[in-house]
Amino acid sequence: MVRFLLSSAAVALFFLSGCHSSPTAPQQSSSIPAFKVFHLRGKVVNTSPSTGEVTVNHEAIPGFMGAMTMPYKLKDPSVLSELHPGDVITADVLVSQNPDADILLDHIVVIAQGKPDYKPAVLYHVPAPGDQVPDFKLRNQDGRPIQLSQYRGKAVLITFIYTRCPLPDFCPRVTRNFAAINQQLSSDRALYAKTHLLSVSFDPEHDTPERLRAYGAAYIGSDTQSAFSHWDFAVGTQAETFEMAKYFDIGITQGDNNTINHTLSTTLIGPDGKVAQFYPGNEWTPAQVIADVKKLEANAG
Repeated sequence: MVRFLLSSAAVALFFLSGCHSSPTAPQQSSSIPAFKVFHLRGKVVNTSPSTGEVTVNHEAIPGFMGAMTMPYKLKDPSVLSELHPGDVITADVLVSQNPDADILLDHIVVIAQGKPDYKPAVLYHVPAPGDQVPDFKLRNQDGRPIQLSQYRGKAVLITFIYTRCPLPDFCPRVTRNFAAINQQLSSDRALYAKTHLLSVSFDPEHDTPERLRAYGAAYIGSDTQSAFSHWDFAVGTQAETFEMAKYFDIGITQGDNNTINHTLSTTLIGPDGKVAQFYPGNEWTPAQVIADVKKLEANAG
């Protein structure tokens, strides 16, 4: 599955990483291979349908290897047909802890096309600092209608999850990070009052307010009404979910056997309702976000 994105500078292509559904959450499975993730930027030299590989002339990959030209297998081989020689790409390099496993490319984004001869069916937006965030409307864990404009004047950290996600490095990792951020912010009463956290489900069919409340309580450590005063878990309609996915650069598709394939997206929205910082993937840390929040509040003051 591929999807196309449009930023202010370039058309980009993103294919979806797998995150499979599960009857309960949060869960972890020892059968799921662990990957170390590095980031690549380079130019496509050629593609090989027979081997399912793309050869990339890339810059140095910090912490992994120097600049070179080499072939890579794709996590989703079906995306190979969407890549062309001359395309400039960024991607995640997945390096398995198993030394015999292949090194895979995932989350490929075409930031400049070598063959601009195809048009995307759907255009996705990559959040950039200064972008005005639409006033999306949702229902929170109490079934109460909420909308982004009600948090104007506060720094809002928004991310996207679904409660059945079993992969520890996807939704559970992001939610654990949010729990750590929530705890750290609570130690600074002034900063706590000027911030809000929002976890939005992209699975409205299953993630009812009741399910979101139970999911959130497991991470917050409490199910009292006040426990959710600083951190909402919310869900929108199917239509609103699609619009939010386009705006916040989230790929969502239905996989086999009632699975959901998705990417990860977290955004810090300033008190003025504009994007302050965008964190794609799962490599960001609570310390990084806390520092960005403090910097944002200092500049706002």
